[in-house]
Amino acid sequence: MVMPASSDYDVIIIGGGPAGAATGSLLAEYGHRVLILEREKFPRYHVGESLIPFTFGPLERLGLVERMKASHFQKKYSVMFVQPDGKRSQPFYFHTRYDINTVAQTWQVLRSEFDEMLLRHAAEHGAEVREECTVTALLRDADEAVTGVTVKNADGTLQEITAHLTIDATGKEAFASNRLGWRLPDPKLNKVAVWTYYQGAVRQSGIDEGTTTVAAIPEKGWFWHIPQHGDRISVGVVAEGKYLSRDGVRDPKAMMDREIENNPWMREHLATGQQVGEYWITSEYSRHSKYGSSPGLLLVGDAFAFLDPVFSSGVMLALKSAVLAADAVHEALEAGDVSPQRFAGYGAAIRVSVENMRKLVYAFYDPNFSFKDLIMRFPEAGAAVTDCLSGDLGRDYSVLWAQISEFVDLPSDLPYGAPLVPHAMA
Repeated sequence: MVMPASSDYDVIIIGGGPAGAATGSLLAEYGHRVLILEREKFPRYHVGESLIPFTFGPLERLGLVERMKASHFQKKYSVMFVQPDGKRSQPFYFHTRYDINTVAQTWQVLRSEFDEMLLRHAAEHGAEVREECTVTALLRDADEAVTGVTVKNADGTLQEITAHLTIDATGKEAFASNRLGWRLPDPKLNKVAVWTYYQGAVRQSGIDEGTTTVAAIPEKGWFWHIPQHGDRISVGVVAEGKYLSRDGVRDPKAMMDREIENNPWMREHLATGQQVGEYWITSEYSRHSKYGSSPGLLLVGDAFAFLDPVFSSGVMLALKSAVLAADAVHEALEAGDVSPQRFAGYGAAIRVSVENMRKLVYAFYDPNFSFKDLIMRFPEAGAAVTDCLSGDLGRDYSVLWAQISEFVDLPSDLPYGAPLVPHAMA
């Protein structure tokens, strides 16, 4: 797809969350004309607060590591698992595998602050950022290639804006793939999440103060317990909808209170705290896009794929996809050719990462699997599990998957994310 002679921008990015802001920041740094269109006014609330270690690389590429180190965000050095009876594992410390001064230390963030930092960083690097602007449609040429967007501005006016390439970074909303019929559910990961916040609850001390705790509940569900700065803790429960709504319970607070009462570890650690704010609920959130790109269009972050959040991979995958996408887009723009074939390598690389984490998530939810049993039979698997939990997802884990397959069946890779290439371009 040869680029048109002129466009308003080189790239339009729909969505100013982590994937969109990071992609825009890097492309603007390359010198391209970038417009980021964000529906909301930042700062805005968002869940997904626990960063995993391999977020470090994208943050370093963005030049934000020192700002993160100087921030008040809670430092995180490990993840811990708790059984339904309250028995806990030893924490999986990241420094057993990585340098304590780099990858082995990450953060628990308040997403309203973290996401605003990323969006303002993009503006500082030359991207034009418009907030409170809603994209209502994709513009197309006679060959159905995307040539830009129609946007409803903050003052209510409609405007058509053109670009050589449009990037969908709209997160779970998945603006483009929902409209194009590309958005597909994961075959098994169909859960409901309920969450809220506590102030003044029990926190661990020292290096364990920021530990993410995953506390199991019956029916292979789980709690998250994420300590944040300001003596606040993010608490959520994830399970099948029929389990959380058993006995006719529909109220999110009632669901949460019942599960806390039934879980010894959560009950003990929240007993001294005060619940604050509202209760949130979402369902059926694991989704994949059948295609990762088409003429004039590229998907990044959660718009490309979103997994169950049990291992907190969302922000890392969003930022990783942003870095890979920005480099691929820069090369395409420099070549004067934004054909979808140019993004095949990008899509394949992200699918490898998604599939690696997806296998670990499937294993976690299988009643026949536990990390304890795996490591008792295969002690060497502990290192690979730590690497995967840390977000080192681009490598070959075939040995680990063979070991886990001794306990459970793992899913085949989904054939998604490749470019959609019209016959005339193939």
